Amino acid sequence: MPTEAAPLRFAVLGDSFSEGVGDRAAGAWRGWAALLADGLAGPGRRVEYVNLAVSGALSADVAAHQAPRAVALRPHLASVVVGVNDTLRHGFDIGQYARRLDRVLGALDAAGAVLLTACLPDPGRMLGLPAPLARPLARRRRSVNAVVHALSARRGAVHLHLADPAWTDDRRLWSADRLHPGERGHRAVAGAFHRLLAERGLARGPAPSPEASEPPPTRAETARWLATAGTGWVLRRSRDLLPQLLLLAGEELLHRGDGTGPGPLDARAETALAAALAATMGE
Repeated sequence: MPTEAAPLRFAVLGDSFSEGVGDRAAGAWRGWAALLADGLAGPGRRVEYVNLAVSGALSADVAAHQAPRAVALRPHLASVVVGVNDTLRHGFDIGQYARRLDRVLGALDAAGAVLLTACLPDPGRMLGLPAPLARPLARRRRSVNAVVHALSARRGAVHLHLADPAWTDDRRLWSADRLHPGERGHRAVAGAFHRLLAERGLARGPAPSPEASEPPPTRAETARWLATAGTGWVLRRSRDLLPQLLLLAGEELLHRGDGTGPGPLDARAETALAAALAATMGE
């Protein structure tokens, strides 16, 4: 860590979750990372906070565009939370995801950054999808989280288990789209990261308040968001993910119909995951 006189540099990489979508303040997205940044440094020390996260980013985007910029900043802390958008694409490949995340975390670790990571909630469960559609997404989420857990442990990252029911079951933490935290959710994430960092002596400022500072969106504002940005998101994902998801759901129903159940599909996912971990962890 830097000397007390030096600013603490905090770089944020990822997608809309880290960009702050769901937590609007003063007409712009704020989010958990900005809330956390305010409580990192003690008295007389400033924080240089750079948020490189972009809504819709894939692991490929983080590896190709965000990571080089973050490494150049020589951050003392760097958060990397990415993977939800990967699981929502027809070309999802757990091996490619693992290699990209390993490359990003390795580069930041080599640059001297303490890493912050988080595993992901199940998008199918959050969206309330029917089982034949939800199960394929759940398999992908489990694979991504297994990779995140393994690589986080390897690098000694400060890791937050956002897939735990305590997070996913509390609807008060989530925004109208059911995929992004609302303000209370972002504050809860910031507070949880602050506690983990404080335990390591890496957060010396005040913890973020859990209480919302902005009024919750009105029904009209929520409806307007769902009719504009929300509808746009659904249409983009429908063109990309929906055909593949329907094929995967067809496989689910086929295996259920012939009596084999989800076993073969689970085994195929586990085999791909084992190969991805072996390639990145040297096992």
